[in-house]
Amino acid sequence: MKWRSGNELREMFLSFFEEKGCVRYPSASLVPDDPSLLFTIAGMVPFKPYFLGIKEPKERRVTTAQKCIRTNDIDNVGRTARHHTFFEMLGNFSFGDYFKAEVIPWAWEFLTQRVGMDPDRLYVTVFRDDDEAESIWMSSVGVPKDRIFRMGEEDNFWAAGPVGPCGPCSEIIYDQGPEFSCGKPSCGVGCDCDRYLEVWNLVFMQYNRDEAGNLTPLPRKNIDTGMGLERLSSVVQWVRSDFETDLFKPIIDRACQISGVAYGSSPQGDLAVRVISDHIRAAAFMVADGVLPSNEGPGYVLRRLIRRTIRFGRLLGIDRPFLLEVLPVVEQVMGGHYGELVEHRSTINQVLELEESRFLRTLEQGSALLEEEVRRVRSRGLSVFPGEVAFELYDTYGFPLELTSEMCQEQGLSVDIEAFERAMERQRELARSGSKHASAAVTRTVYSDVLKAGRIRFIGYDSEEGEARVVALVREGEMIQSAREGDRVEVFLDVTPFYGEKGGQVGDRGEIRWDGGLAQVEDAQCPMDGLTSHLATLVQGELRVGQRVFCRVDGERRWHIRRHHTATHILHEALGRVLGGHVRQSGSWVGDGFFRFDFNHFSPLSDEEIARVEDLVNQVILEDRRVTTLETSMDSAREMGAKALFDEKYGQVVRVVSVEGFSTELCGGTHVSSSGQIGLFKIQREEGIGSGLRRITATAGLASLEAYRRAAEVVKGASSALGVEAETVRDRIMDLMREVKSLERELRQLRLQVKSEGLKRALEAPQEVKGIKVLSFLTEDSSPDELRAMGDSVREMYPDSVCVLISRNGGKFMVIVMCSDGAVSKGVKAGSLIKSLGALWGFNAGGKANTAQGGGEWTDRMEGLLRSMEEQVSQLVSEMVS
Repeated sequence: MKWRSGNELREMFLSFFEEKGCVRYPSASLVPDDPSLLFTIAGMVPFKPYFLGIKEPKERRVTTAQKCIRTNDIDNVGRTARHHTFFEMLGNFSFGDYFKAEVIPWAWEFLTQRVGMDPDRLYVTVFRDDDEAESIWMSSVGVPKDRIFRMGEEDNFWAAGPVGPCGPCSEIIYDQGPEFSCGKPSCGVGCDCDRYLEVWNLVFMQYNRDEAGNLTPLPRKNIDTGMGLERLSSVVQWVRSDFETDLFKPIIDRACQISGVAYGSSPQGDLAVRVISDHIRAAAFMVADGVLPSNEGPGYVLRRLIRRTIRFGRLLGIDRPFLLEVLPVVEQVMGGHYGELVEHRSTINQVLELEESRFLRTLEQGSALLEEEVRRVRSRGLSVFPGEVAFELYDTYGFPLELTSEMCQEQGLSVDIEAFERAMERQRELARSGSKHASAAVTRTVYSDVLKAGRIRFIGYDSEEGEARVVALVREGEMIQSAREGDRVEVFLDVTPFYGEKGGQVGDRGEIRWDGGLAQVEDAQCPMDGLTSHLATLVQGELRVGQRVFCRVDGERRWHIRRHHTATHILHEALGRVLGGHVRQSGSWVGDGFFRFDFNHFSPLSDEEIARVEDLVNQVILEDRRVTTLETSMDSAREMGAKALFDEKYGQVVRVVSVEGFSTELCGGTHVSSSGQIGLFKIQREEGIGSGLRRITATAGLASLEAYRRAAEVVKGASSALGVEAETVRDRIMDLMREVKSLERELRQLRLQVKSEGLKRALEAPQEVKGIKVLSFLTEDSSPDELRAMGDSVREMYPDSVCVLISRNGGKFMVIVMCSDGAVSKGVKAGSLIKSLGALWGFNAGGKANTAQGGGEWTDRMEGLLRSMEEQVSQLVSEMVS
């Protein structure tokens, strides 16, 4: 196998699948268009709507190298050879096109013929019930049966999360050799050590799993494969760890150069440089995709990664800013394929430099406070670090709780998390300081300078277009006088119809035109009160401060946002009426495709409660009530009974939005003029997001209609399959379930009765070999649990016994060997005995001293072997007795 770089392997993969008719797609953003996920965690996430049949793909065959972020195992990063926060997932996908028969041979071809892996080092796993996949591996690829292993749902049934697309999968395992083994006798495919390394997972996406765990067939069969580039590189480059590949090593070398610590000189030093190399890759890509440090959401994860990087730098003795010295190496390694690192270099540098300088200014003070408190706790003979001090570190010095916990753990202490959360609750307003604004890392000084030209006048309540004058241009945190074609700048106007993101409502998009010029407005934000920043890319011409322009909002998108915003108000009131007066809004996000509404409630909503809420909201919509706005004083608004968010700051004059005769709220957003304009309302999801907090994700208009259509198709299919009217599908399913349970119960009773009689006769005259009772028993259609129960009966009756139980299940058989403690003490071990039987009878097996299990295909040869089963077992036991 030839050594190849990570960049070379990525290109080989993508080119290979282009040859197979796949269209190469660029990586999607790390921030997905999916309200259920903070980050893109797998290669299939961008294609989820295609797998679900919600959207129609332009191409049926696609291949990607997808950027991914996972932080659930962040504490293991650097401690193991494979854990990362940022990684690349190589994937090829089929949306109702090719399936198992094509993708399995292609995977084998790529690994063995293109990459050059030795086929004798490769093994395969399949889902326990996937006979089709096993057959393809054997007949089309030529993988021997003894190199194919059937696994359960935990190992070979893949899903992107608790809900969503899922299906059986088949993994390709690479044997790295005995030098990578844990050394245990049981080490084999499926072992947790590094010898048998999963390099590729082929997912046969056939189902969608809902929140209740129900599986429904997807509209079409799909393929989703995933192979980690870092892991593939470690195999091809013959190294023991992903961190030793050329995707990480140059970054590690730079960290070592800065710190003066040689890689391999100490476990602590190696851990630190590995964490730095991992986290700085993740941070660079997150900023390139628009994530900025904050105290919540994706921004909080970014802030935590940056601060962990800085702290591990301190552990290496780096007591000065160093991130900008490492970033060029990240760009050097990754920038050839991911142009966003080059394109957004300035922003990445600026954000990381500012976050690093801020944290370094407080890290020393915070560390002194932490160390002082650690000494105080130890002097008292305690082992718990006070949660109030942990909150002070968070609130005053910017220490994430996880950072304090890690530093305390290194000192052998735990943190009082409950006390920390109580302190956080007491000062919640101070903890909410993050901003999603695309230039939030820029100091507020530049915006203060812009504001000197005067507050921007918003005309967007009455119009979606209008003339304006450019009062300022900002690029990369600095005010400029002009911008040219291709520049991405913040445009500030004296008058604007664009709504800047605030109050949970997303910012508008649209265009700014002038004589000979055009700028596309991608987003509108409010960096300071009285300012609206238009994040725009110049498509044509030159834009100057003082220039007269014409602005036009994307009216269709705004219309969808208005529908959803008014729907949140009606939903808020409906929840209070259905669930009780305790319901209060705790947050919201209103977009054009859907909206989220967070509220306090003590339990999940029942199906009946969800239906009542939906019915009430839709009733208000059908009544076509007037929606009015009024600017008044805060006192007058209170007298009107207007609802307000407790953590929002309001001025003396407030805007009240009322849905006639139903709800009244303080709100600065855009709304429809009558409830009937909202259209059909549908709750898509209800879930918990914290202690006492619930979240509803909902849609209005055409998006809701589409959801109902999908549900109707499912019911129609079930109705056809069951041969009943749609109205009675549920009743028929319940009847069938009751019938099946009753029949299963009767069958179990009959089977146990028959098997118990047979086992009872066998127990009356067992063979005896050197003081050990030996019993062999053949049964039909028994489960593993039933066989083990029989074995337990034998061990209870005979303290020194060996029991070999075989069950024929259709075209297969299962063998369970059970040895009592007495037999084990005399040298007869179940694991060794079943392997000997496997060698004689031709099946795979393994296990421990007391219990072992195996099985295989039932053939005519088995009939003859089992006639002499008792003699064979007795002979083997005789040879094993010490």
